[in-house]
Amino acid sequence: MNINLDGKVALISGASRGIGRGIALQMGRSGARVVVNYRTHPDEAEDVADEICDAGSDALVYGADVSDRDAVDAMVAAAVERFGRLDIVVSNAYYSKREPFLDLELDGARRTLDVTFWGAFHMAQAGARQMVKQGDGGAILFISSVLSNIPFSTSLPYNSAKAGINQMSATIANELTDHRIRANVITPGYIDTPGERQYATEEQIREAATALPWKRLGTPEDIANAATFLCSDAADYITGTVLSVDGGYWLKVAR
Repeated sequence: MNINLDGKVALISGASRGIGRGIALQMGRSGARVVVNYRTHPDEAEDVADEICDAGSDALVYGADVSDRDAVDAMVAAAVERFGRLDIVVSNAYYSKREPFLDLELDGARRTLDVTFWGAFHMAQAGARQMVKQGDGGAILFISSVLSNIPFSTSLPYNSAKAGINQMSATIANELTDHRIRANVITPGYIDTPGERQYATEEQIREAATALPWKRLGTPEDIANAATFLCSDAADYITGTVLSVDGGYWLKVAR
């Protein structure tokens, strides 16, 4: 993928593994200096930063829980202190507590909303405020989910948080056009990430892949390619949109 992010600084939450890792690596290879956020996998975050540096760019590893607004503000400040500016914010971190609605415990539901929805809000607002100060635009990208539109059983808090992110992004895009700050959403389908192993065995994942229209799971690189494009100057005329990168997941409904 030949997208140029030279001179850009990108902050990516949940970047030590899975989709976030893929986005961080692709943006780093495309020339961006990257803030690699993590909460629970510091060694893997360091590995991501090392790969970015090996590719010829630069990276800052920063541990923060995105549900903590003070921590997010401090992370943005650290990014600016290290790199002098902030041009791209990718809100990718999430938490999901899966339980049937009738058994759903409020603690798990609240934690899901605190990280997945409010964490996205904190990332976007803190980043946008810095971009407004700089006065030369920027890009905010939310990693949502096909479950923002599919009422997947046992996943009420996560489904609701992702649906809220889609509307939040559109509203942010609407309000920030005068600042030339773009806000967009990617809705991944079934992606091959460590997080999927919380809910399915390897055999179940293989069987699910063959049932998909594209006959395979998506990869973090699939999402990273789309994310890098949407956050680049090549996508300057794209804001307020939701892009599905799902290998035709929706097409299953029509079969």
